[in-house]
Amino acid sequence: MAINTVKNPAVVVIGAGMTGILMGIKLREAGIDQVTILEKADKVGGTWRENTYPGVACDVPAHMYTYSFQGNPEWRHRFAHGDEIQAYFEKISGEYGITGRVRFNESVDQCHYRDGQWYLTTSKGNELVADFVIAATGILHHPAYPDIQGLDSFTGALFHTARWDHSVDLRGKRVGIIGTGSTAAQVISEISKTAGHLTIFQRTPQWVLGVPDKIYGEHDKARLRGNQPLMDKLRERYAWLMRNTFTEAVSSGGWRHALLSWRVKRHLRKSVRDPALRARLTPDYKVGCKRLIFSSTFYAAVQRPNVTLETAGIERISASGVATRDGADHQLDVLVLATGFHPFNFMRPMDLTGRGGLSIDQAWSRKVQAYRSVCLPGFPNFFLMLGPNSPVGNYSVIAMSEVQGDYVLKLIDQWRQGQLQEVEATEEAKTRFNDYLKQGMGSTAWVGGCQSWYLDADGVPALWPYSWNQWVREMAEPVMDDFHRAGPAWCMPGQPAEKAA
Repeated sequence: MAINTVKNPAVVVIGAGMTGILMGIKLREAGIDQVTILEKADKVGGTWRENTYPGVACDVPAHMYTYSFQGNPEWRHRFAHGDEIQAYFEKISGEYGITGRVRFNESVDQCHYRDGQWYLTTSKGNELVADFVIAATGILHHPAYPDIQGLDSFTGALFHTARWDHSVDLRGKRVGIIGTGSTAAQVISEISKTAGHLTIFQRTPQWVLGVPDKIYGEHDKARLRGNQPLMDKLRERYAWLMRNTFTEAVSSGGWRHALLSWRVKRHLRKSVRDPALRARLTPDYKVGCKRLIFSSTFYAAVQRPNVTLETAGIERISASGVATRDGADHQLDVLVLATGFHPFNFMRPMDLTGRGGLSIDQAWSRKVQAYRSVCLPGFPNFFLMLGPNSPVGNYSVIAMSEVQGDYVLKLIDQWRQGQLQEVEATEEAKTRFNDYLKQGMGSTAWVGGCQSWYLDADGVPALWPYSWNQWVREMAEPVMDDFHRAGPAWCMPGQPAEKAA
């Protein structure tokens, strides 16, 4: 068959969160109409659908946390609350015709590559065949439960923050929370107002930057309604501030990091007057080594009279509460687990196999790596959005997905034009790219002596160690020499299974 005409691929997008919605829009704009979006839940939204805990909010300024092509004049807070963000994604998905293309309550069980195409089996037993698969499965969506003796023996209400039980009334209750990360800080600030007594079980203190929230009134919203250029300016203003202050500070160090460290430590000194409590809240690692917490309310919450900060360490959990290593027994009615997620699962536990039956677990048996964060050698025509070493660190993941989405569409276009018979990065390119990343890690704050979800099993940060602007430049055009040029012919015999559409 001649390949002079532009091919129209069948594409499956896995996930209808922020990135899945975006890719659905971008694929349609590129003239690709055979698109199927599979979503395991009953509505779009991803992490903002899943996380509904009290106080849930974004730690990136709201007007920066929007798609570039459509801002949101209706934000109520500078740091948007979860329900606001969920409403924004539902609105965009509906207005751009994505919601109607999503197959809800249908996850991917199997995804196998053979004979130049992907064969997928869903949780409903449906089978699809696709030319490309885009995994928009997100990063923080597999809750991590702590390995603590007796966890299953607790007879009170127990739940993870990502599985919040809204039927449990915390008013007047004895509540314990394990963890003091970003999510915990938001939860603590909120539930400390109503709990009878709140015990915070802290393993490692966190650095906190006090950034006051702002309430947007009707006048603020009216100025932005129908004025996309003004919203663009506001988004870029916040993005510039983030890039040239915090992002540069943690990736490059220097005077920016010194200034950030001074601000963070000053906030702690001014907020917590009790020297003993302040000492227990002071980390022993470099500012920015863990994800920095943005909160102007956390320290005040910790100092409420009904709040106890427990740092002795947990010995075990009993039917009635938590026993700490100092011999104390903390009686509780409710236990909340703010213990984070498994950040390196990505599309797993999907049964994913690439060329020659190579499984993702085999490919990642030694280390979770990708080329340019999105391409996996051995898995042709498969793209992992927000994969390892994406610049995920107190910056807008929407902006990251837009950059990666443009990159992916350029690679798909190479296939459509017949320039590539398969889109697959070479193993050598992946190795070279990850060596390049490793060279830049030494100057970052992430190697500042802490344990964080940023680090892989070898203790190497799975982040981008250079500037945001450098990342954008390097992602602007694919380096075609880093991809296999030869492969099986793209035109394959007709298949009996359903074609993705």
